[in-house]
Amino acid sequence: MPTIHFDHADGHRVTIQGMPRQSLMKAAVAAGVDAIAADCGGTLSCATCHVMIDEPWRGRLPAPSSDEDAMLELTAAPREPGSRLSCQVVLDAALDGLVVRLPARQY
Repeated sequence: MPTIHFDHADGHRVTIQGMPRQSLMKAAVAAGVDAIAADCGGTLSCATCHVMIDEPWRGRLPAPSSDEDAMLELTAAPREPGSRLSCQVVLDAALDGLVVRLPARQY
């Protein structure tokens, strides 16, 4: 089970366990990570599961699809080079220990 560390904008960290093949968004919602709104439930029709992933983790993920890239233009917090929609990040053993930064707001 991959361990994921969520660094909130206010500086506190929440650590959770995810399941392989589970989306980062679903793992966060199931664990009660309140900074992930996930309004659309993971259908890639909103940007309320925006997260920032730093190197070296970013290099372990496939590139965003064109649909995800377009949706990232609609995030409430400014888009960064490591911005992703957590509904599009699928957990696996290579992401064990993943550190994810959360934006100050999703709306």
